[in-house]
Amino acid sequence: MPHQVVDKYTSPQQEPHHQKPIVLTIAGSDSSGGAGIQADIKAISATGGYACSVITALTAQNTQGVTAVHPTPQAMIQAQLDAVFSDLAVTSVKVGMLGDSETIRTVAAALRKYQPQHLVVDPVMVTANGDMLLADDAVHCLRTELLPLADVITPNLPEAAALLGVAIPEHLSEVEALFSGLQQLDCKAVLIKGGFLQQEARSPDWLLMGEQVRCFDTPRVMTGNTHGTGCTLSAALASYLGQGFSLEEAVERAKHYIDQAILAGSLVRIGHGRGPVGHFFATK
Repeated sequence: MPHQVVDKYTSPQQEPHHQKPIVLTIAGSDSSGGAGIQADIKAISATGGYACSVITALTAQNTQGVTAVHPTPQAMIQAQLDAVFSDLAVTSVKVGMLGDSETIRTVAAALRKYQPQHLVVDPVMVTANGDMLLADDAVHCLRTELLPLADVITPNLPEAAALLGVAIPEHLSEVEALFSGLQQLDCKAVLIKGGFLQQEARSPDWLLMGEQVRCFDTPRVMTGNTHGTGCTLSAALASYLGQGFSLEEAVERAKHYIDQAILAGSLVRIGHGRGPVGHFFATK
């Protein structure tokens, strides 16, 4: 009888002989490999999913910043979407960098057509180095076209502030003041990431579901190697949702994964700026 391998990330709802859940990431490419499509594929693979991708833009970037962005033509984005959905049984989708209103509309139309079971939207607007990745006039389009389709969105503090048109919060009390506005957004749930609260010794994230608020609070890893943390967290979340975990359990697992990945990345020096996290910390 052949030896049977059971993945430790496999959910109880998944039979061992079934293939891994297929998770699609729709995002931009990062030439340095630490964020975007590359980070998503690593995170999905490391957490037990099968990763496929639709590339919305090519970026020339490294750990120090973005030097050029080349948007993918709309016809090519549409061709990638149709190719993936027409052949692969996609269970879960993560959406990252889209860049402009036209791309948002193309992606939103495809998601309405193909209706994946789970959708995680990371409203990528600005990098950790301050580089803008979403045109200003596209924020309204993002709110009206894409957010209503999402099971959960995962903004960091600058992105949450941009969605609401307010100043970026710098203290815990200011973050909590955003909750009511975020709960009014037309989406099912919001996972707001508190990593930008650099003065805090801990790294809290808050899951807003209707009127409910749950805080996922862990000790902060003191490191400058945080390139791609938002991409990695949202991709891991999509992977766990695709495996059948509830939203709260998927968030808890994704939070644990990114914490361990940041810790692993803090021990490695890659590049001269903000280094990437260690996606495959469990692999020797």
